[in-house]
Amino acid sequence: MEKKPLILVTNDDGITAPGIRKLIEVMIEIGEVVVVAPGSPQSAMGHAITINSPLHFTKIDVKEGTHREYSCSGTPADCVKLAINEILDRKPDLCVSGINHGSNSSINVIYSGTMSAAVEAGIEGIQAIGFSLLDYSWSADFEAIRGYVKKITLCALQNKIPSNVVLNVNFPKLKKDEIKVIIEQVSAMPGQGVTSMFNFGQSFGILKGICSAMQLPMYFVRPAKWKKYFSLINSEKDASRTKAIEIFPYFSSNLSRKKDSNKADAILIASFYHETYKIDE
Repeated sequence: MEKKPLILVTNDDGITAPGIRKLIEVMIEIGEVVVVAPGSPQSAMGHAITINSPLHFTKIDVKEGTHREYSCSGTPADCVKLAINEILDRKPDLCVSGINHGSNSSINVIYSGTMSAAVEAGIEGIQAIGFSLLDYSWSADFEAIRGYVKKITLCALQNKIPSNVVLNVNFPKLKKDEIKVIIEQVSAMPGQGVTSMFNFGQSFGILKGICSAMQLPMYFVRPAKWKKYFSLINSEKDASRTKAIEIFPYFSSNLSRKKDSNKADAILIASFYHETYKIDE
């Protein structure tokens, strides 16, 4: 009989948080699960560790007998350290942290206890993934992302996350049938080299493959259509950044550099699709 992967589960919202309860539920379907999580909320703790007071952990009785759980007095990073050095009898095959109540994208990663736990595991040479749902409510609905969490985890176990890489996965606050992927349908440019064309085609194929595997509906938008809609035909590349900031000023801090023009394109393409087709197919 094939040995199940050992999966360490932790978080920063506390061991009773709905997010980690859903994550445990999913991980039990995949492997042998050991939970080591803070006994109380530890959000925005970053990578802090406890050095001036004793750390302790308490085993929690799991009536179903499906896995083991331990409540820890320390931070998320403490939980991972305790699990590796004191609780587990072998190195985990994977550490999953979350599911966090709220975003852990951009600068939030620096302060995130969820991601710091995953990074701590990565430092120890353990594959690690941090999961977050962009809903800060304690009553957030995690069921819509359940299937995606499972697929991403299985993919990581089967294909291996590259060394020195930790995955940070943020899910939008949407129902499953509301999630759509909008892709710009571009063609080869005049004078484009063979290598450039190959790399583009490969990236495009990877994106389509991921969407197909995740059963995410894909919609394609031609450049001429969205550029005409925003009066950007024959304009300079940087014009899309100016237009995106004009329409969505709250994105200005994320579009402050010229190299952010690709982000601006993505924002405008999604906006064009939403405004034109109203995402109501």
